Amino acid sequence: MSNFEIQKTVWEQWSRNASLYPEKDAIVHWRAGEQPVRWSFKQILQQANKFSALLLKKGIKRDHVCAIIIRHNHLFYPLYMGIAGIGAIPAVLAYPNPRLHPDKFRQGILGMSQRSGLDWILTEEELEPIVGPLVQTEESTIKGLLFPLTWEYENEVDDETQKELDEIRSKIEPHEPFLLQHSSGTTGLQKPVLLSQQAVLRHVKYYGESINFSLEDKVASWLPLYHDMGLIAAYHLPLAFGITSIQIDPFEWVLAPSLLLEAISAEKATLSWLPNFAYNFMADRINEEDMEGINLKTLRLVINCSEPVRHESHTRFLEKFAEYDFSELALSACYAMAETTYGVTQTEPGKNIFTYNADRESLAAGKVIPAIEGKASRVCVSSGKIIEGCQVKIVDEKRNEVENGAIGEIAITSVSMFDGYRNYPEKTAEVLIGEWFYSGDFGFMIGEELFVIGRKKDIIIVAGKNIYPEDVEDIVGKVDGVLPGRVIAFGEDDTEQGTEAVSVVAESNIETEQEKKKLSQDIKRIGNEHDITIKNVYIVPSRWLIKSSAGKPSRKANKERITEMKNFSSH
Repeated sequence: MSNFEIQKTVWEQWSRNASLYPEKDAIVHWRAGEQPVRWSFKQILQQANKFSALLLKKGIKRDHVCAIIIRHNHLFYPLYMGIAGIGAIPAVLAYPNPRLHPDKFRQGILGMSQRSGLDWILTEEELEPIVGPLVQTEESTIKGLLFPLTWEYENEVDDETQKELDEIRSKIEPHEPFLLQHSSGTTGLQKPVLLSQQAVLRHVKYYGESINFSLEDKVASWLPLYHDMGLIAAYHLPLAFGITSIQIDPFEWVLAPSLLLEAISAEKATLSWLPNFAYNFMADRINEEDMEGINLKTLRLVINCSEPVRHESHTRFLEKFAEYDFSELALSACYAMAETTYGVTQTEPGKNIFTYNADRESLAAGKVIPAIEGKASRVCVSSGKIIEGCQVKIVDEKRNEVENGAIGEIAITSVSMFDGYRNYPEKTAEVLIGEWFYSGDFGFMIGEELFVIGRKKDIIIVAGKNIYPEDVEDIVGKVDGVLPGRVIAFGEDDTEQGTEAVSVVAESNIETEQEKKKLSQDIKRIGNEHDITIKNVYIVPSRWLIKSSAGKPSRKANKERITEMKNFSSH
């Protein structure tokens, strides 16, 4: 990290890299079965400058929020940079899933325009019939719809326009907004996180130091760029630091997960970030024939992030890919969120992840003690040590700090903290008290290691006992007939007992009612074996579960969907 010097703005950081490493690959845009498109640091900045000029002529001004809704495309990267190059604020939104109804997608955009204050939508022509009507809606803040992929984007910038761009860029200050990142979610309005120029650049420095970033590193990623792990870890960090990022289409990766490993092997990538579900997904879906000619020896870190880290997921991944020179020491983890730009903790590079085998019953009671022989246990996996520039404390319900080894809510303060949820003062006030952000995540500290065990809002309380849905999902996912990783658990009100009941939705390929009845019994039986009473089991077909923007099944959305089905069938 000795070569990294923080500049005044992100644009200046990119300009410095274009000067220092003009011919080095900045972005390798990867497509299955095609030659990748390679942007050098010099080329991508030049193209970004051309987009800045075009955006200026379209009427986009400083501080305008520009929502980008574009599929995996090599022009996305300089377009995004071009928005930042005129002091406007880029906000990457998810491209509509083919299974998402156009009205639902439109409502989500309208909601974000009202609360986030979206000014422009930059998208593809085929979305015009869906998004176009929003420009005429009185409730919408959207000034216009633009289709940048159709522009004459290769034209040189004239001297007068360049002078205007230089003047705009010279006036941007470090504390001013740089990007708008919408928090993960599937339903309802996602909270818009506003990050400053300074927050992003400070984070590149401190998080980069925690993973021993060097100019020889290369990042490979299939992560969507509307999610903070994809946008910050896999795009902004390497682009600002001056190393190569290989970007893979998320939709192609889902269909062929070996694409990531192909890119890692071909480009000799050293770093990759994955959500926990992806470890299981790749171990299950990638066949031996998919791995022909692939070698993973250059990988020094594969960093598990965005949901509680599961020991079994790491074990399956290592067992699957060890023969392809994947090192156990490459298994890594971090705890991160959009509100702190990205990382809060990180496993030390070159060291094994720290695990703690805890008594499950004590965990449910809010205490952490070692596993007791003959009793149910949970292998808790550390998300690493706190990175420089961050502080963490574990607090009780009154937000008083608890002792080391006790469970509570994780609170963070950071030099790369967000400036609040844009246009959501009431939401900001709920979670940001003074300099401390209260995450809503439950966890504990053992020494310097942070363990994240679940979301506060997802905890199921049965007769005063805390049940972590992650534990239920792990157990049920092992039952024959249940599709691996396709289980969610949540609490439903049990009016008869006056408490919550544990409910499970599990995907399965079985079809007959008799098979479903047996599977439900098996699921309840395995719950009982682990001292968890599962009252309601819903067997659903493959691909039924709704995913969050992070790509994992959403407990909230699927609970609502099951409730709607039950209400409909009772009429």
